[in-house]
Amino acid sequence: METKPTEISSSKMFGGYNKRYKHFSPTLGCSMTFHIYFPPSPSPSHKFPVLYWLSGLTCTDENFIIKSGAQRAASSEGVVLIAPDTSPRGLNVEGEADSWDFGVGAGFYLNATQEKWKNWRMYDYIVKELPTLLSECFPQLDTSRASISGHSMGGHGALTIYLKNLDKYKSVSAFSPIVNPTNCAWGQKAFTNYLGGNKADWEEYDATCLISKFHDVPATILIDQGEDDKFLHDQLLPQKFEEACRIANVPLLLRLQPGYDHSYNFIATFIDDHIRHHAQALNLSRI
Repeated sequence: METKPTEISSSKMFGGYNKRYKHFSPTLGCSMTFHIYFPPSPSPSHKFPVLYWLSGLTCTDENFIIKSGAQRAASSEGVVLIAPDTSPRGLNVEGEADSWDFGVGAGFYLNATQEKWKNWRMYDYIVKELPTLLSECFPQLDTSRASISGHSMGGHGALTIYLKNLDKYKSVSAFSPIVNPTNCAWGQKAFTNYLGGNKADWEEYDATCLISKFHDVPATILIDQGEDDKFLHDQLLPQKFEEACRIANVPLLLRLQPGYDHSYNFIATFIDDHIRHHAQALNLSRI
């Protein structure tokens, strides 16, 4: 099976290109798609840093590329955007598509330990397989200069992956992240099915629990949260993460944005700030 990525679409935007690729993932045991936005290159030998974007529940690799408008700032700042999918697909595991918040489109960026969901290893796919693939197949990318961001479930993924791999990422940001999944219904449902009943295993994928262990962060954590987000008080719980960061003396900029909801309209409004946040950490800021 073809593990090297095959280009399946290309579209010019802000002087660069959105390109979509398909490949077989040995980690997940299925074919996967991902998007790359390549900014215009100043020279043939130029190597770009990368920003990984992890999307939320029900999303594919397309949502961010189509809806966020992030390419404008990525083009001007010279940052490549990498948008992977949110779960394995096409495995036909019983029950994988029964609910929108578990299974297909809901990988939660962890490595499942329960036999039924053994292919749900999005943590290893994002942290190990994808960066290696990108490094081997796209010489214009400098994957040693990487940052990570995401939305909702993807914000959870970005924060937990960053905290457990501070040597691999220069910075992290998130929109409306699920920061304390062990204490919300989305997280409890996913963790019970993917990881089993041991709560200690759950805490390995909970940013609020991890921050006390992995607190030597190299850059301020940026989080934007809409105050009119219907999931704010029962699923997202940013105040829990804010308190954990305060106790661990971790620099956090949590911006509560009045009137904004959980949608890509909110993301598109503030995405430029996030791109610039990462560009600065990647030593690219032109300010």
